[in-house]
Amino acid sequence: MNAIASNIAPAADLRLRYRRVVQRRLLALAALALAVACLLLLDIATGPAPFPLAQLLTGLWQPDSLPIEQRVILWNVRLPSALLAVLVGAALGQAGAEMQTVLNNPLASPFTLGIAPAASVGAALVAISGWSWTLWNENLALTAGAFGGAVVATLLIVWVTWRLGATTETVVLFGIALLFTFDALLWLLQYIADSNALQQIVFWTMGSLGRATFPKIGMLAAVLAVCGVWAARDAWTLTALRAGEEQARALGLAVERLRLLVLLRISLLAATALSFVGTIGFVGLIGPHVARLLVGEDHRHFLPAAALSGALMVAGASVLSKTVVPGVVLPVGIVTALIGVPMFVVLLLRRRPSS
Repeated sequence: MNAIASNIAPAADLRLRYRRVVQRRLLALAALALAVACLLLLDIATGPAPFPLAQLLTGLWQPDSLPIEQRVILWNVRLPSALLAVLVGAALGQAGAEMQTVLNNPLASPFTLGIAPAASVGAALVAISGWSWTLWNENLALTAGAFGGAVVATLLIVWVTWRLGATTETVVLFGIALLFTFDALLWLLQYIADSNALQQIVFWTMGSLGRATFPKIGMLAAVLAVCGVWAARDAWTLTALRAGEEQARALGLAVERLRLLVLLRISLLAATALSFVGTIGFVGLIGPHVARLLVGEDHRHFLPAAALSGALMVAGASVLSKTVVPGVVLPVGIVTALIGVPMFVVLLLRRRPSS
């Protein structure tokens, strides 16, 4: 009887500890969500024509209470830009988290596989050709070209993964080769472009939230929702994969099939996000590391934490882009790179083994 009681006590203690760990992770997720909501409001309120908090909340709840000029600024400029920043950050954060898992590489991000440079090449081809495509009363040719370029890179990666049964090392090396190839093509297109097309290409590669519209927000939100639910179904298998491919296979997981499906999901997220805003770097790299420090490797919590961390990073960069230089809105891609480098260095130092 005493032996049975001694076995029950440690089991109950383990369950209690596990519940406490889960509660801490949920608390971290709630804190991240609250921080994203606060930065979203701050992003909407910040700009050449600032909105006091009370006026901002009133304008969001009762738009007709604002003068026409403020209503246009709030609903046509500030709100779409702020919402797109959150969604783009969440998409890139989740994409980076899944990529680091399936490739078992802490430096993996949508840039690692050449998806972002491919999107830039697609946009550059459209800028040089002068092609236009009007939809929702705006020219979406650059967006379509960028998405097409990202899809080309995706199909090449999927072909290598599926047809050749590539390992993680092969996929990463192939992605690096695509990265340099598309970078070289982008330089070539910039060299032969005229001044007008060159200006469009350079502006695109800097990343900007200025092209935000509600239809784009709806499209990205739909893609993010589908991919989020899809990823949630794979949360357990992705967590098991973090223990190593051999252990995952021993558990009966089809690792190659899982990697292929995850790469497709990553590519869809990254291609959609980057086609709307241009090149925004470091988010898919830094966001997952921040999430890992907060909630660990359990993908039930890690994936939403990575998405929220990415959203927090882009929303914060959007606020800084409007406040660093008074009266000037900097391209958000420049700001994410400037804040991403020191954050990355700090993470590297934290990971340094103690002597």
